[in-house]
Amino acid sequence: MSRVPAAKRRRISPPEDDGSVSPPPKAQPSFVANAAKWDLEQDYEQRPRKLKKKKENSKLPIRTTEGWVEQKADPVGVNAAEESDSFLGSGSENEEDDDEQEPEVVEEKPKKSPRQQLLEAKEELAKIATQINEDPEEHIGALKSLANYAASENVSIKKLALASQVAIYKDLIPGYRIRPFSEESINDKLSKDVRKLRMFEQKLVSGYQNFIRDLAKLAKSSGSSSEVAANLATVAISCACNLLLAVPHFNFRGDLLQILIGKLSTRRVDSDFVRCRETLEQLFQADDEGNPTLEAVTMLTKMMKARNYHFDESVLNTFLHLRLLTEFSSKASYNSVDKSTEDQARKIKQKRVFRTKKQRKLLKEQKAIEKEMEEADAVVGHEERDRMQAETLKMVFVTYFRILKARSQMLMGAVLEGLARYAHLINQDFFGDILEALRDIIATAEVSAAAEASEDDEEEEDDNEMPDRNLTRESLLCVITAFALLEGQDGATAASALKLDLSFFITHLYRTLHPVALNADIELGSKSLHLPDPHAPGNQAQSSTNKINVQTTVVLLIRSLSSVLLPPASIRAVPPVRIAAFCKQLMTVSLQLPEKSCIAMLGLLNKVSKTHGKKVGALWNTEERRGDGVFDALKLEIEGSNPFAATVWEGELLRKHYCPAVRDAVVSIEKTILHTR
Repeated sequence: MSRVPAAKRRRISPPEDDGSVSPPPKAQPSFVANAAKWDLEQDYEQRPRKLKKKKENSKLPIRTTEGWVEQKADPVGVNAAEESDSFLGSGSENEEDDDEQEPEVVEEKPKKSPRQQLLEAKEELAKIATQINEDPEEHIGALKSLANYAASENVSIKKLALASQVAIYKDLIPGYRIRPFSEESINDKLSKDVRKLRMFEQKLVSGYQNFIRDLAKLAKSSGSSSEVAANLATVAISCACNLLLAVPHFNFRGDLLQILIGKLSTRRVDSDFVRCRETLEQLFQADDEGNPTLEAVTMLTKMMKARNYHFDESVLNTFLHLRLLTEFSSKASYNSVDKSTEDQARKIKQKRVFRTKKQRKLLKEQKAIEKEMEEADAVVGHEERDRMQAETLKMVFVTYFRILKARSQMLMGAVLEGLARYAHLINQDFFGDILEALRDIIATAEVSAAAEASEDDEEEEDDNEMPDRNLTRESLLCVITAFALLEGQDGATAASALKLDLSFFITHLYRTLHPVALNADIELGSKSLHLPDPHAPGNQAQSSTNKINVQTTVVLLIRSLSSVLLPPASIRAVPPVRIAAFCKQLMTVSLQLPEKSCIAMLGLLNKVSKTHGKKVGALWNTEERRGDGVFDALKLEIEGSNPFAATVWEGELLRKHYCPAVRDAVVSIEKTILHTR
């Protein structure tokens, strides 16, 4: 039996296709020894990845005649694979660190032109205003967006935002004042509607307060050299004026008044100043309650005192627009207010009425109900309004009297005009102080006039140091005020209780007739246009500036003469000597007056002749002379001038006047004298 041959053993060797040559037997041990030091994992990690991801086929199968066929997916380009491969594993750690250190480039948004910004802001403001008007409680938070637009750097957008806020607040503000809520009232249990209304009111007040603060900041730059700041200040002052007139009852009224009065405290009179002054005048005239007027007058008087009475006189004339002149009936001074006799009699009569206990209880309950109804309707009672008007009048008199004592040159005329207008509201206890101050003013005017007459040779020094006061106008206003005090009282009271000696003012008026008639500006008001004298130093007109009102000098003269010659019949009779002296002097003065002033003076004489024709008829008849001696027209005393020793020969000259109206007036006076004899 044959034996199976053994299997042949073969040596394992690398394939011939690799082309690698096996190391010699001597190098084999070193190769194996160094293999342990190889970092195969690190080499594998550092190799670039080239992974191909198959894109999922998101296309739906299509139905054909052969059946449903699946659509092929879009082939992925080599560039995309390379991008993905490079994103996953390409690059070294150093390259990645360099990429992280590179700054990110932020794309700048394209800048819009100011015109485009303005158009977009208009659309957005209109949109916000529409939303708020449609549902104020729901979109009350949009007021913050309006405030953000008001803080824009674009001046036009800022102005539009301020004007839009004014219009929106005028529509949103209710007809009552919103009081702040305490912490205890916040925790109260309220219904959903009440809580919603309370939140709306608080947001409205908060936004309104911030808006007024912005207006106050902008208004402080009024009169600035910067044109942009001045324009914004003008818009802010205009907004404050509109709000004060539209909602004077609402919160933060004092802040609005502070803006206006801050502008009025300056000496620079511009369009903003005039607007603030006119706003206060409209507020005084339209105030039915009295509280806004009282607050405004209080702040004005404090400002005047703080400025040491150095401000424009037109601010003081705003007091002439108060409703006290037509509504208030009591007498007052700077420290007290008299109650009317009717109110006192009514109270005494009410005390005498007998009522039972039940009637008194019912009357008390009825008064309580009426009071609650007035508070609910926000109606101010007559007693409360009279009290506010009395406080207002006292502060006005305090201001007037302090200016009289301070002898403020720029404000004396305005004070005298105000005292003449408020003469019927002045307490009798105040008469002595006022008349004493008026006498001092007239005495100062006479001394100044005498000093100017004695220093005619030093005209240059007088021109350089010419006072800003018009002493002639002030003295005439003093006469008008003194007689207005007497005429404003009751006839019986004035005749018996009041012992006012006004002879000083009458004598002064008689002395000033000739100088006033020779004044070249007698028909020009204090605010009239005066062209500068080219020969004057500095080409500055030294004529009437900084005066009190628009009345001319001749108007003031006729007012004072009417008070002296034609007083009310209940006060006192006028002596014949006084009437004759004034008539003779006025006829002489008429020869020097301009046409219109002459007509007005002859009209006054016509009224005097109708009232006192029998007393002065002898002046127009040479055969009926009552006096002996010679008439002295320059005599300082009226009684010593001897008027009945003269005749009115000036009428013959006035008959030949070039103006027909003057000639007719003279004929009318003579006819009146003939009929009254």
